[in-house]
Amino acid sequence: MTGYDPVDRALLSALATDPRATVVALAERLRMSRNTVQARMARLESSGAFLSFERSIDPSPLGYPLEAFVAVHARQKVLAEVVDALSEIPEVIQAHGLSGQIDLLVRVVCRDAHDLFRIDEAILAIEGVERTETSLAMGELIPFRLRPLLEH
Repeated sequence: MTGYDPVDRALLSALATDPRATVVALAERLRMSRNTVQARMARLESSGAFLSFERSIDPSPLGYPLEAFVAVHARQKVLAEVVDALSEIPEVIQAHGLSGQIDLLVRVVCRDAHDLFRIDEAILAIEGVERTETSLAMGELIPFRLRPLLEH
């Protein structure tokens, strides 16, 4: 799907407001037929419009109250292998490839400072990782959001 029409945008905005809304509730709110909403939702989902719902799960009750960002400097020739190895570390919950001085920005969760040290050691032990810089997250100030873009 290359773009969203006004109906898609209205549906996505309604979902941004109430992510748990049922098809019936969305149809009522948007004054559309249930079949139209259901068909649009299916099309949006099959096109990859929705990101992972895991994004909304809080890791704290799982025993991981701390979050950190690890800037990884790696050898370019083995970057794919580094990413594969990072994906094997359960505490790595997200990673982005970057341009500039940092090759990868890795988001991790941990139980405490000792656990973070262990995770950082595991990252440093990956063949091709040259060094890391770790910053403890102090809090999420702007949560992930798309509603302002939908309304823009």
